[in-house]
Amino acid sequence: MMKFLKNFRNDESGAVTVDWVVLTAAVVGLAIAAYGSIQTGASSMTENTATFLGDQTIGTVGAPAAED
Repeated sequence: MMKFLKNFRNDESGAVTVDWVVLTAAVVGLAIAAYGSIQTGASSMTENTATFLGDQTIGTVGAPAAED
C-alpha cells in the first residue's frame, strides 16, 4: 500500500490536463467578458441609429406642385 501511495504522489501524468482545463476556463471567461462589452456597444449604436433615422423627414424632390 505504501508503494502505491508513493507512486501516486510522484505521478504527474494528469498535470497537463489540469493546465489545459485552467487555460480553457480563462479563455472562456475572457470571451464572455468581451461579448458583454461588444453587446453593450452594439446596443447603444443601434439605439443611436434608430433615433437618427426616426428624426429624418422625407420630402418630395423634383415632384411638381399640384395646382388647382
